[in-house]
Amino acid sequence: MVFENHSIINEFILLGLSADPHIQALLFVLFLQIYLLTLTGNLMLLLVTRADPHLHTPMYFFLSHLSFLDMCFSSVTVPKLLENLLSQKKTISVKGCLAQVFFLFASGGTEVCLLAAMAYDRFAAICHPLLYGQVMNSLLCQGLAWGSWGLGFLDALLNILPAMNLDFCGDYIIAHYSCDLPSLFPLFCSDVSTSFTLVLCSSLLYGIGTSFLILYSYIRIVSTILRITSSSGRSKAFSTCSSHLTIVLLLYGSAFLRYFLPVSGSPLELIFSVQYSVVTPLVNPLIYSLKNNDVKAAVKRTLKKYLQY
Repeated sequence: MVFENHSIINEFILLGLSADPHIQALLFVLFLQIYLLTLTGNLMLLLVTRADPHLHTPMYFFLSHLSFLDMCFSSVTVPKLLENLLSQKKTISVKGCLAQVFFLFASGGTEVCLLAAMAYDRFAAICHPLLYGQVMNSLLCQGLAWGSWGLGFLDALLNILPAMNLDFCGDYIIAHYSCDLPSLFPLFCSDVSTSFTLVLCSSLLYGIGTSFLILYSYIRIVSTILRITSSSGRSKAFSTCSSHLTIVLLLYGSAFLRYFLPVSGSPLELIFSVQYSVVTPLVNPLIYSLKNNDVKAAVKRTLKKYLQY
């Protein structure tokens, strides 16, 4: 992994979200609040799932990994965005840019794999409740969680290694607030066909592969729920997976709109990108906290215990 080939350009200019200084000041306050709330919400959910014995179940084990991942995901782009909103020189080094690309791929790949693992957990809980404890044992949960992290970093390596051997030249302006490969392709003067093919194939493999697993799990889940005769039983069964389903729709929907739009720096592209990389890590803990009675009860117990202490 060397950077000698990038001698023509040493840094890029990120155009960001707005050129108006007044709007930049408002955006700085807004995104700073979002970032702090993201860290606070996910850290609280992570601590509660680890501290409360009632939440020591496979679903909340995966949720703790998702909370930690959301803190990492948000930290890849938002601190640099905040820095550039205050700075006159809105630049990022080539090394910093490629590092941002690497961790975006790693975070995104890990998150979709974790969501697929959580879908399998809900499938096992609803479709095979009597065997749930045997199926979702500690060894399998650990394997699914760390396997998700491994696949996420493998995805990042497969995409970043070819890009590191390409030459940047000509234009050095990125019409975005962060670095990702679709935004960098126009800046390469080398042949990007191999890198583009890898990005396309990995996106299809991870995106369609994990969405197929999630879809198959939920087809089986819905089929099982519809066979439950009691309306209260159906409602209770569906409520156990409604939070996960909401996060899946939010993440896949915003990612699809972001990466299937033309790379043009258009306002819609920036909006969907902000939703994907900034807003989604914020709302994930809110969705699980507001829609899950177990989490709300655990938060109350944890706060009560520590306040008394």
